[in-house]
Amino acid sequence: MWMRLSWRWHVPDPNGFLRYDRRLPNRRPVPVRLQDWREVYPPAGDELIREQATRCMDCGIPFCHDGCPLGNRIPDWNDLVRTGDWDFAIEALHATNNFPEFTGRLCPAPCEAACVLSIAGGQAVTIKQVEVEIINRAVAAGRVTPRQAPERTGKSVGVVGSGPAGLAAAQQLARAGHDVTVYERDDELGGLLRYGIPDFKLEKEHIDRRLEQLRAEGVRFRTGVNVGVTVSAEELRASHDALLLACGALTGRDTPETPGRSLRGIHLAMEHLVESNRVVAGKQPSPAITAEGKHVIIIGGGDTAADCLGVAHRQGARSVLQLDQYPVPPSDRDEDRDPWPTWPWILRNYPAHEEGGDRAFAVAVTSFEGDAEGNLTAVRIAEVQVSRVDGRRVVSIMEGTEREYPADLVLLAIGFEGTEEGPLLNNLGLTRNRRGGIDTGPDWQSGAPGVFIAGDMHRGASLIVWAIAEGRSAAASIHAYLGGDGSLPSPVEPSAVALSA
Repeated sequence: MWMRLSWRWHVPDPNGFLRYDRRLPNRRPVPVRLQDWREVYPPAGDELIREQATRCMDCGIPFCHDGCPLGNRIPDWNDLVRTGDWDFAIEALHATNNFPEFTGRLCPAPCEAACVLSIAGGQAVTIKQVEVEIINRAVAAGRVTPRQAPERTGKSVGVVGSGPAGLAAAQQLARAGHDVTVYERDDELGGLLRYGIPDFKLEKEHIDRRLEQLRAEGVRFRTGVNVGVTVSAEELRASHDALLLACGALTGRDTPETPGRSLRGIHLAMEHLVESNRVVAGKQPSPAITAEGKHVIIIGGGDTAADCLGVAHRQGARSVLQLDQYPVPPSDRDEDRDPWPTWPWILRNYPAHEEGGDRAFAVAVTSFEGDAEGNLTAVRIAEVQVSRVDGRRVVSIMEGTEREYPADLVLLAIGFEGTEEGPLLNNLGLTRNRRGGIDTGPDWQSGAPGVFIAGDMHRGASLIVWAIAEGRSAAASIHAYLGGDGSLPSPVEPSAVALSA
């Protein structure tokens, strides 16, 4: 993906952050948004978003670039928004990011944690909000159009998985002139973006619009294809000059050792989210797993837990309690623990938290309780202390702190264990590493020649911005492997990690 470097240069406003405070658009009112599944945030007005972009002072060393694995040219498009050059702003944004409408809505914005203005508890630039407004205006102006390859290479690439990593790679390779076919086992495209992310965070029209663009650029899609089951990996290898596996990290972490785990009413979070999203999409009339009228316990403190919380509110839960093993995080960055510009451990309040429900920290489930018919009726929890012993996490229960809460539905949102075991890996002779991912060489190629890996399948469950970055980088390696002319952007290496102290 190339960009016209033709915008005029501006001098940034060095006092913008002094004149304007950090400000986001008001969320839709809670009573209103709980009645539907539409996105929580309305579009920002021009005046608001321009003053927020003006807060960026175009640092001499913009650490936001390092916080973002895509290497987004954040000060450039902030200043273009400040001066009203929206057309050039989308060029600058698309130069490094295939899908800013996804990242602008879903990424937790490590770039903002690395913003110079966030030093010593300062207010970072609203980078994520500026990003999403750039793409919103580009769509409205008809500037998100297909970019055809000038010529075809005659080489063919199969991409397994249609999540952000697979789609980013597919677009890069198609624009380089290769014939690309994306295989998806679900009935619709988008991976976890489609059925794993609720519409109140990402309405699916954004996915559909990009798929139309990719089709116009020559990418072919095949749904309902479970590689390794309905078609063998060897058949795909024979049909293509290279394969990219971007199958995600969908194996949910469970707690089988907890007494009562086999009771009816306890589910992995993704089981609930996928069903709920299928109902919203009109794929089934009602969910088999519903929070309606129930006492709901959500175990976990991350993004997936917050998604479950928002879904439970919209389904009409009687009560919702979210449990987290760790103590209440500080409201501000602890510089000794997480010095700037690393990602800080702080208390994160999602929009779903203002919609209702309670949270309990430094607790763990000791048992699930049920009735004689095997139905869940309650959850027993206790206060805990979490420590590290020889590099291992140890959870110690504090005696005398046990208590019980009524529960009709428990959702386990305690993370993922990596990519799924199964025929696909067996066909190719690939094995998971200790993190549940698939190792690659420095060129993103797996132990199976001509088979490349990217996204969560390689890294483990991670951020959407990392998935796109890995998809772009793997595409660059595949392009080189196929003998393509020139080079494609490659923002990260397989060994790359997030900023850390």
